[in-house]
Order: sequence, then C-alpha cells, then structure tokens
Amino acid sequence: MAGNDPTRARGEEIRRSVLGDAHVDRAKAAATPFDAPFQDFITDTAWGRLWSRAEWSPRERSVVTIALLAALGHTEELAMHVRATKNTGATEEDIREALMHVAVYAGIPAANTAFRIAREALTTTSGEPGGRERT
Repeated sequence: MAGNDPTRARGEEIRRSVLGDAHVDRAKAAATPFDAPFQDFITDTAWGRLWSRAEWSPRERSVVTIALLAALGHTEELAMHVRATKNTGATEEDIREALMHVAVYAGIPAANTAFRIAREALTTTSGEPGGRERT
C-alpha cells in the first residue's frame, strides 16, 4: 500500500505530477486483479525508483523517454509522454531534437512515425494530461 511503502508513495506522487491525476486515476480504475500488480510495479520501479532519482530533472527524463519510446516504436506510450511534457518542462524544441536523434540513431522510418505521433499529441485539445491548446 502507498501509505506504508515510501517508494510506492513517492512513485505515485511523481507519476501523478508527470502524467496527471486523470490519467493515473483511469489506469487505477481500469486495473483488474490480473494486472493490478503490474500497476504497482510501474509505480514502484519506473516512478518510485527511476523518475525519483535526483541526477536528472523531469525535463531530461522526459526527453530521454520520448527518444527511447520513439526508437522502439511504442507509439501509444510515446503520445502519452509527449502530452505529459507540459508537466515536465520539456519543450516542443526538446521533443523535436530528441526525434532528430532518433532519425540518425534508430532510423528515419521510426522518426517519421514519431514526428507524426508527436505532432498529433502536441495539438491535442481534449484536455488529456499534457495536451496543448492549438493557437
């Protein structure tokens, strides 16, 4: 339980600060007895142990995460993390530069898809966490 586990409590706090309460609440509400342990695992390891480290800022972690997800073709997670940049301080320029690195080091097709996903995520107006208003 988060109240008894400082790693999970810290992970919950960071996960909510990056992805937003609405996203985390939806993920938790959708959890079943089958995949609830996976939600705990994500909160503990990704957020409570990795994103909580002081060596990198949330902005730096966000940019690296975007590059890795793009390079690996994990488009759903990529879109979520692009939308979350409004909470991490990463800018559209940061995202663009990360994806330019993807083009050189992981391939142009991966970057081409990632640019499309990022462009769509950056123009989200649905109020999703990290969604940015069109101007």
